[in-house]
Amino acid sequence: MLPESIPTVKVTGRYLLPDGTPLTGSVTFRAPAVLTFPDADVILGGPVVAQLDATGAISVVLPATDAPDMDPDGWAYVVTEQLAGVTSNRSYAILLPAEHPAADLADIAPTDPGKPNYVAVRGDSAYEVAVEQGFVGTVAEWLASLIGPAGVQGDTGATGAPGAPGADAYAVAVAAGFPGTREQWLASLVGPAGEAGPRGEQGAPGRDGAPGVVQSVNGQSQAAVVLAAADVGAIPSTAVGAAGGVAQLDASGKVPAAQLPESSGGGAVASVNGYTGIVNLTAADVGALTQAAADARYPLTTAAVLLAGTQTISGTKTFSSVPSSTAAPTADNHLARKSYVDALGGGEWLPSDHGLAGWAFDPALGQSTGLYPGSGPIRVTAVILRVPATLTRIVWFATGYAGGLLTGSWAAIYNSSGSRVAATGDMSTAAYEPAEVHTAGGATITSPLTAAYSAPAGVYYVAWRLQYNTTTGDGPLLLAAESGAGAPPNVFGYTAVRRFGVYSTGAATAPASITLASMENGANRYWAALA
Repeated sequence: MLPESIPTVKVTGRYLLPDGTPLTGSVTFRAPAVLTFPDADVILGGPVVAQLDATGAISVVLPATDAPDMDPDGWAYVVTEQLAGVTSNRSYAILLPAEHPAADLADIAPTDPGKPNYVAVRGDSAYEVAVEQGFVGTVAEWLASLIGPAGVQGDTGATGAPGAPGADAYAVAVAAGFPGTREQWLASLVGPAGEAGPRGEQGAPGRDGAPGVVQSVNGQSQAAVVLAAADVGAIPSTAVGAAGGVAQLDASGKVPAAQLPESSGGGAVASVNGYTGIVNLTAADVGALTQAAADARYPLTTAAVLLAGTQTISGTKTFSSVPSSTAAPTADNHLARKSYVDALGGGEWLPSDHGLAGWAFDPALGQSTGLYPGSGPIRVTAVILRVPATLTRIVWFATGYAGGLLTGSWAAIYNSSGSRVAATGDMSTAAYEPAEVHTAGGATITSPLTAAYSAPAGVYYVAWRLQYNTTTGDGPLLLAAESGAGAPPNVFGYTAVRRFGVYSTGAATAPASITLASMENGANRYWAALA
C-alpha cells in the first residue's frame, strides 16, 4: 500500500466478448523505470500488471501522474492490454491527474484504431483558459455557462421554458479577441490532432506476455534495454585473439600461426630426423629392427615353440591337433607314441578290445563254472579306469540265468571314497533286469544306469544285491575268479585297495555310501565290468 502522502488514482476496467463472456489476460501499466517521492521517502520501480478476474474486471491503485515533488514529472502511463483470444491488443498512453481519484478504462481508452493514442487532459484546463481570458467564477459556474441555466419548473409540474443563454466562455473568448467559430475555439483548447500513422504489423509473441508485447529482455524490464555479450552467453569481440580470450580462424578455417603458443614452433614442423618434404621413415632411421630381424634376434618364447634348442614351456597348453613324435620315449617324462604303448601290452587283452571301459580281470581267467552270488548279501568288485570314460551300464558274465529277480535287487557304482556316483533302477523290473542266459558257455549280461555318468580315471567299486526265490527259479550263475579257499585274498601288494568283498547284511535299495574298511573278504571273487 502506498503512503497517504502520495496521491493515487484507482483505475478500473472490464473486458467482455461480444456475447458477454469475460475475457482473460492482464493489463500492464508502465511508468518510468524508477519514480522517487522525496517527501514520502519512497522509490517505486517496475511495471504494474493487473490480472483480469473471473468477471473480466481489473482494479488497481496507481500514483497520480501529477503527484507533487515526484521525480521525474511530466510523464504518462503506457497501458498495454494482453487479452487472450484478441488478435490485436492495444497499447496507449493515459494521464491520471490526482483531482480525478477514479478512472475507468472504458471512458478513456481509445476505440478507433485510426485515431491517435488518447491522453486524458486535466478537466480544468479549458476553464483556466477562460479565466485567463476574463471569465469570473468557479469551474461549475463555467461549465454551466456553456449551456446556460435551466428553466424554472411551474406549480403544475409542467416543464418550464428554457432559460436564456448566459454569457458562455466562447463569448468571453470572442470578446477577448478570438476570431474563429465555436468549434475552432474548442479545438484550440486541446490543439489539433495529429495525423494517424500507418498501422504496424503485429509483433511476435513475447516470452511471458501476450502476442507482440515484450515484457522483458533477458531479465531486464526497462524502457531502454541495453544487452552485453555476457547477457546472451556470447564471447565479447574484444576477447578474440587477446590474452585469456579465444583464438580466431583465418580465411582457410585455421588458427593463424601468430595465435599459436610459441612452444608449438608456430604450427609448422621444420624437419623429421633430418628429412624435409614428404618424409617416410624406416626402422633404420629410428634405430630399430625390422620385424624379421627382431624375430630372429628375440624369439617369442611365450607364444611360439623353438625349432631347435632348449626351451621351457610352463602352464597348461591345449593342442589343436595331437602332437606326434618319431622316437620312442627314453625317460619317464617323455611323450610316448601309441605304437610304443601297444607294444608294451604284448599279447594281453584289454577291456577296450571287448568294448568295455574297464574290468576286474581278464574274464578268460575265470572259472569255467559260475557261482551263485546268493540272495540277500551285497557283493563288491573293484574296477579300475585308466582314462576318463562315460559310463552307461554295469556288466557281468553269466554261465546260466533263468530270470526271476525280486524287488530289492539293485546295482550301483561307488568311487574310491565309498560315495555312490551312479546306480541302476529296480532290477526286478523289465527295464533293468538282465536278460536270461541259456546258451552253452554263457553270455554277457548288463543292467543300464538311470543316467550316464562321466567318470574320471580312478578306482571304482561295483556293488550289487540280487533277490531271488530258489524254489521257483535260481539267480544267475556269475563268472568268478578262482575261489577255492574259504576266504580267498582280496588285497594285493602294498596298497590297501580291496578288489573283492561282501557285506553279509544287505539293503533294499543302493545306499548313498559304503564303508570300504568294513567290507568282508567273502568266499567268492566275482567278475564285473563297466561300459
